[in-house]
Amino acid sequence: MFEGLFQPMHLLVIFVIAMLIFGPKKLGELGKGLGEAIRGFKQAVRDEPPPPPTTTTNQTKDSDGKPTS
Repeated sequence: MFEGLFQPMHLLVIFVIAMLIFGPKKLGELGKGLGEAIRGFKQAVRDEPPPPPTTTTNQTKDSDGKPTS
């Protein structure tokens, strides 16, 4: 069904229609924004922080806020 969808002529027609709808200036801005979003996503996936530790401490505090033993 989608075998011939991305042939060069089809992509050219889609590009021309997009130029008519958005104009060259707006298309440049859209492309720049999309590129920045993809770069940001890749960086966020690559620099994923380690999960927080799952151990907890149960310390009680007295009325002064000092931990009690």
